[in-house]
Amino acid sequence: QVQLMESGGGLVQAGGSLRFSCAASGRTYLMGWFRQAPGKEREFVSGVSWKGDRTFYSGSVKGRFTVSRDNAKNMVYLEMNSLKPEDTAVYYCAAAGREHVSNVSNEAEYDYWGQGTQVTVSS
Repeated sequence: QVQLMESGGGLVQAGGSLRFSCAASGRTYLMGWFRQAPGKEREFVSGVSWKGDRTFYSGSVKGRFTVSRDNAKNMVYLEMNSLKPEDTAVYYCAAAGREHVSNVSNEAEYDYWGQGTQVTVSS
């Protein structure tokens, strides 16, 4: 069983930046970030392959967010720039417990989840 712990959320003004970190207690494969805004379903934000050589982004964050990982430290990061009020949500770190995943953006592919951390972007 792998435990995930996010850190780095908070309140920021529109146009600002935040950086998330997610620490994993053990080895993980694909890692992803999801978010859930009030009254909405949880949605895929970004993902990174276990080697770190492939990254994935939703259309709404591409060009503004950057995902990366450090397997030596069992860490994954999400750098968020040019934040918008619509980025306000609870953000979750997620990890797949197997190497092969068919759909990176499908939350059912992920076996482990962090507790979530709030991001609020003020206009």
